[in-house]
Amino acid sequence: MEASAPTPPATGFPAEGRCGYFVEKKQRFCRMVAAAGRRFCGEHAGAAEEENSRKRILCPLDPKHTVYEDQLAKHLKKCNSREKPKPDFFIQDINAGLTDETEIPEQLVPISSLSEEQMDNLIKKLRKASEGLNSTLKHHIMSHPVLHDALNDPKNGDSATKHLKQQASILGNIEKLKLLGPRRCFVEFGAGRGKLSHWVDIALKDAEKVHFILVEKMTTRFKVDGKHRRKNSVFERLQIDIQHLCLNRIPVLREGKLPVVGIGKHLCGVATDLALRCLVETYAANCKEKNEEPLAKRIKNDKTEKETNTLTKEGNETLVPEKWTPVAGIVIALCCHHRCDWRHYVGKEYFRTLGLGAVEFHYFQRMSSWATCGMRKTSLETSTITTQRKAFQNDEEEHEDGGYRIADDGADGLPGLLTAEEKKQIGHLCKLLIDQGRVKYLQQQGFSPALQYYTDPQVSLENVLLTALPEHSSTETTA
Repeated sequence: MEASAPTPPATGFPAEGRCGYFVEKKQRFCRMVAAAGRRFCGEHAGAAEEENSRKRILCPLDPKHTVYEDQLAKHLKKCNSREKPKPDFFIQDINAGLTDETEIPEQLVPISSLSEEQMDNLIKKLRKASEGLNSTLKHHIMSHPVLHDALNDPKNGDSATKHLKQQASILGNIEKLKLLGPRRCFVEFGAGRGKLSHWVDIALKDAEKVHFILVEKMTTRFKVDGKHRRKNSVFERLQIDIQHLCLNRIPVLREGKLPVVGIGKHLCGVATDLALRCLVETYAANCKEKNEEPLAKRIKNDKTEKETNTLTKEGNETLVPEKWTPVAGIVIALCCHHRCDWRHYVGKEYFRTLGLGAVEFHYFQRMSSWATCGMRKTSLETSTITTQRKAFQNDEEEHEDGGYRIADDGADGLPGLLTAEEKKQIGHLCKLLIDQGRVKYLQQQGFSPALQYYTDPQVSLENVLLTALPEHSSTETTA
């Protein structure tokens, strides 16, 4: 005789072949398939007396589901939560930066716990370090004709329109830098659904030998990259943390020698630093070592230029070394500086030259969130916004702050010390200083970087675009 399950309503029966367990919380029967001759599915088999002799335990790999204790060994071999074999392009912490960071304090108090004197000293250090920095960036708000119809679709909601405007401007900036072209590989970091690569592919039309690598560590629903069928482009999705990604081991880059264009839309905090190191240290530096005559080591004096010109005139162009650049360019929309990390930050050397270290960086990156949450909302407004954002995040994977992010470490925990407008200005200075460290890093790596506003703050408060070109090609693309 079977044990009784929770009492179902007077009417209603489980679907044929489905579990007969009534889930009170959901007010319906379980929809899992029951084995032939059984009333309950494996998850609810404990409700039947015939199953009482077999004990179910939580899966040690994922406690969200259970398994028969006597079948645990068999289950662990096929459980979906088991550790998968690492791909060839996975190298543990290859882009993580130095691991022996002894200067990072074990424990730091929240900003709200700092004394007025401590806070004042931090702000003085910030202002001194920011002296001479151009806090007014140029506006490069652009668009691209391939998004014209999408932007003017009357079915678009506010969120869809905002994302399309950002994608159009990023695409316009990519084109302005002359990075849209054939025979290259676009690596989209933090790809999510792959919308940015989608529009790049459409803009390229019939360009030949174009490869897209979409890097995303999370599983993503409603991906758009699987819908592309253009014969001249190939989409490849890698589910991996950027921290462990070695581009040199991806076959298309190892064998095809395609110049890489690194792109990203709202690449969160530390992910930007990991992506930069992945491109210019792990990939570009490795490619230059393998190159018989790296471009960086060529001495272009008058004599060599005359010899080159003579060879060219005589028809001996094959004798002139081919200029191949591993990384053709970088175009990344920055985001979430409060989620940066000192260990992975690429601008540590720049901070040290300013007399700053891990402690100051920690507080500056926390204070950077003030730039997008200086104006706090009432509890009712915050509740409504939270609900709207949850609904939005189910549809779009990308960040959209809209100025409503809750401040970190108690942005309102400094009564009478700073006004909302002052906190906003300080937040912008923190972002600018952190981004300046990235600019200096790229310059040291042989790139010509730039920061600019790529969209209106009413579209997104995270509206700064980081671009970089190899120094030898930057003069050709600047107007």
